[in-house]
Amino acid sequence: MASRCWRWWGWSAWPRTRPPPAGSTPSFRHHLSTQEKTLQICVVGSGPAGFYTAQHLLKHPQAHVDIYEKQPVPFGLVRFGVAPDHPEVKNVINTFTQTAHSGRCAFWGNVEVGRDVTVPELREAYHAVVLSYGAEDHRALEIPGEELPGVCSARAFVGWYNGLPENRELEPDLSGDTAVILGQGNVALDVARILLTPPEHLEAFLLCQRTDITKAALGVLRQSRVKTVWLVGRRGPLQVAFTIKELREMIQLPGARPILDPADFLGLQDKIKEVPRPRKRLTELLLRAATEKPGPEQAARRAPASRAWGLRFFRSPQQVLPSPDGRRAAGVRLAVTRLEGVGEATRAVPTGDMEDLPCGLVLSSVGFKSRPVDPSVPFDSKLGVIPNVEGRVMDVPGLYCSGWVKRGPTGVIATTMTDSFLTGQMLLQDLKAGLLPSGPRPGYAAIQALLSSRGVRPVSFSDWEKLDAEEVARGQGTGKPREKLVDPQEMLRLLGH
Repeated sequence: MASRCWRWWGWSAWPRTRPPPAGSTPSFRHHLSTQEKTLQICVVGSGPAGFYTAQHLLKHPQAHVDIYEKQPVPFGLVRFGVAPDHPEVKNVINTFTQTAHSGRCAFWGNVEVGRDVTVPELREAYHAVVLSYGAEDHRALEIPGEELPGVCSARAFVGWYNGLPENRELEPDLSGDTAVILGQGNVALDVARILLTPPEHLEAFLLCQRTDITKAALGVLRQSRVKTVWLVGRRGPLQVAFTIKELREMIQLPGARPILDPADFLGLQDKIKEVPRPRKRLTELLLRAATEKPGPEQAARRAPASRAWGLRFFRSPQQVLPSPDGRRAAGVRLAVTRLEGVGEATRAVPTGDMEDLPCGLVLSSVGFKSRPVDPSVPFDSKLGVIPNVEGRVMDVPGLYCSGWVKRGPTGVIATTMTDSFLTGQMLLQDLKAGLLPSGPRPGYAAIQALLSSRGVRPVSFSDWEKLDAEEVARGQGTGKPREKLVDPQEMLRLLGH
């Protein structure tokens, strides 16, 4: 029934199929002309990739962009992925809000593409569709014991303390004194920093209104007994994936001291002479932290430190070890590795030696991956991306992608901005070349009818601003910039949906 309804709209009810009635007013003719000229585009996903793509597309004076989002709230990883003690990174939300306030842009939350509406239905309603829905899954370790209680992905842990609805009931067990993070990227360092930040500093963040960490997560972290965090990587110091800013924050973390084995850095001074400058600066900072005696100020800060973090290089996880009763994780068995090859081809190979690292919590941080959104969209399950050429989805004219689902989960927000602008540029080039469908498209009007027939009530940007005001009001009582709503059903009830 819904499909027939859509066909009727597309071919019978759209104004272009009817000539203007005699005696039509000039305003009616002007309205018809404007509709026919409008370039209807939809973007799937409201994180940085989605908003930056929309921002570029709106440079075209006839473009109207609808942004669809499965969550009732916008901003994706800026809201749910950025560390809560990095509020300055979230300032980009101001730019996204300006885009959403454009008269030629609309946000529609609480709409899951692939479930509530299909990609073919979007393609029939719009001149072009851009998939910018990010990487919402994590890469599995694929080792025995991964399913044990006490093991979870760093992505889920980040989602838990940042208020991602699907992770609100995670309940991580922080009763042990040691946690192991498998991975050595920025997410791994973020998680380690949150785990080791002393409770009094969490309180200080509150007093300065500098954290929007959820109330539930803050309560659990206050009671945490974790004192040591190990970050494990298969390769060596020259191959770490984190950046210098995050490393410097860890080195300067109050109440915590680094544990670095100088033997891991032997001969590194000569090797870094030829590497690019960012990698050289990062490795030099690691070298100083591992081999130089701390200065008086740093030594004084570390002397009373009751917590520690360390980097375990040349180790590859083989198994999560169970507790004696088999009911939960109690450690990780690691294969000792060595490096073969040079440059980008460097890979870790096992030496045959093994070691066990006891812990009470295991967090896997070996990368994110995208999911296929719709059977009609090509998807490379091995790489976790949509096959594309400069953002043009292969073999599907009028379908584009941007962000992590386009290139994989790499880079920072600025990287995504550049990537998304490029996709927008390609789309507008195709428009100019006459490669997009001609004639008018109904856009959201048709999709709204479909969603209504399926009992889906979208959340507009003005609806989000009501939720935003509610979060800010709830945060004022506890000295926080906001207290995030984490239950989608509560959000919809507050909006009267």
